[in-house]
Amino acid sequence: MHAEHAVLVVEDNADDVDLLKRALNKAGVSCPVHVATDGDTALDYLEGKGQYGDRNGHPYPTLVLLDLKLPRRSGFEILEHVRANATLKKTIFVVLTSSRESEDIGRAYARGANSYLVKPIKPADMERLVERVKEYWLDTNRPPPVFSPP
Repeated sequence: MHAEHAVLVVEDNADDVDLLKRALNKAGVSCPVHVATDGDTALDYLEGKGQYGDRNGHPYPTLVLLDLKLPRRSGFEILEHVRANATLKKTIFVVLTSSRESEDIGRAYARGANSYLVKPIKPADMERLVERVKEYWLDTNRPPPVFSPP
């Protein structure tokens, strides 16, 4: 994993945040992991607004793990906003949600999700899923060469 990586978890359920953080830690994700608990806060973080303007303390994420059902602004709205913004549109978004609905899957991909994963219920299954996400999106994948975070 590269030192310049950072992960943003956009999730409003505290239990899911804890489970995900433990799984990331167990998978060996050593880069900064930040959490936004609603859609507006996620966009503020991504756009570097307010308290998130200091990119040393709040580095631009290489990877965003995005729930769909969030307070204030849904994951679908976040994807629409980000994909319409030239500075943010190349950010990697992995939808990590409990919805298995084909309509939600289609809507997420239509709005620019890079991947759609259903949250496992068992902690061991979450750990395996996070290990695969880490291996692909943080260890193997390379962002486009023109990628320049705000």
